[in-house]
Amino acid sequence: MEAHYTYLNSLGLTDANTQKFVTALALGSALLFVGATSARALSRRRKVLGVEQGVVPEKSITTSGIFDLFMDGFVSFQDSILGKEGRKYVPLTATIFLYTFVLNMIGLIPGMPAPTTTVWITVPLGIFIFFAFNFYGIKEQGLWPYLKHFAGPVWWLAWFFLPLEIMGAFLRILTINLRLYWNITADHIVLGLFTELVQILIPVVFLALGTFVCFMQAFVPTILTMIYILLATQHEESEGHH
Repeated sequence: MEAHYTYLNSLGLTDANTQKFVTALALGSALLFVGATSARALSRRRKVLGVEQGVVPEKSITTSGIFDLFMDGFVSFQDSILGKEGRKYVPLTATIFLYTFVLNMIGLIPGMPAPTTTVWITVPLGIFIFFAFNFYGIKEQGLWPYLKHFAGPVWWLAWFFLPLEIMGAFLRILTINLRLYWNITADHIVLGLFTELVQILIPVVFLALGTFVCFMQAFVPTILTMIYILLATQHEESEGHH
């Protein structure tokens, strides 16, 4: 499955992992460009129509309207985990979801590599999330209080809890990597096999199933990020209730 032909072969990129990495880099750049362009367009609209009128939805169905609807649902879901005070993390969590979803979906296009079926992408994503929730934990609690919780509830058991807590924190990188890598890999293997066996109607069914899998496997690292941020930023507060 790794050696199948893609459009990038014609550009001289024959290594599968290199193809996936280049695809992920290109898509990331494209999403940044689209995001920056959309932000500028919204800013200009607000200047022309005023702040209040600039955020009023269009009467007809538009791309921005669909995106607004998605973001309303996404923010509401995040509120159920992090609360409304956690909305400051929406730029991070929404970016992780959108980027991962696009990377997952691009692999469903015939002739395109699947970026999230290589550790070149899934491991860096896990490392990025690892540094993000630790950064927010330190920012919210302070360096020493945040590091102190790794020692456990009582100081005389620190020798036992410290290595377990540190190992558990680093295992989160592996958790994100394995969940995303293996689920998307399995999905593309099944889709490829059934497409080769039956090329009429059946591939459509598995493409629909693959789309659902891509959505869910973008949601999993996003939910994990929310939970990790919650644990990192509210640890001391939770202890105060016991």
